[in-house]
Amino acid sequence: MRKIPTLFVRDPEDMRHVTRYVTHGCEWVLHGEGVATRKYDGTCVLFHDEQWWARREVKPGKEPPPNFVAIETDPNTGKTVGWEPIEQSPFVKFWREAVEGERWEPTTYELCGPKINGNPEGFERHELIQHRDAKRYEIVADADVIRATVVALAKDGVEGIVWHHPDGRMAKLKGRDLQ
Repeated sequence: MRKIPTLFVRDPEDMRHVTRYVTHGCEWVLHGEGVATRKYDGTCVLFHDEQWWARREVKPGKEPPPNFVAIETDPNTGKTVGWEPIEQSPFVKFWREAVEGERWEPTTYELCGPKINGNPEGFERHELIQHRDAKRYEIVADADVIRATVVALAKDGVEGIVWHHPDGRMAKLKGRDLQ
């Protein structure tokens, strides 16, 4: 899974927030293309070729963990995003709780629960949410409507929205980007 671009350009004066300008390559969202889904606040994991992987970011100048599979390097931050075997991830204990007794499809999931990111999703136990099964939203393709919708959803505890284009492109916007 590649790093998903933020729908709006980050504010160079305060990189925690976004401007009103659309990120190059994300214009399709404002053209009404793609599907809007809930962005869950957890950590991304992948089941592929009968093996589980955890998403991992490696900062510039840092040594990647053993068996790390790099996917891409962000030219702005120098961080490399990729996958490491779940067994060496700090989330392995919580992942074990989530996968016990289930059969899993090869795809990506969000690992959420009591010990993940402070549990903003409010789960009682650790669970895996298949990304393609995330709740869908009908959002008018207008920048002001999108911003207002994401702010309102954030007040209800939703981290943000991820848009999925039929050709595989994605874009995201988090409530905290707009605060």
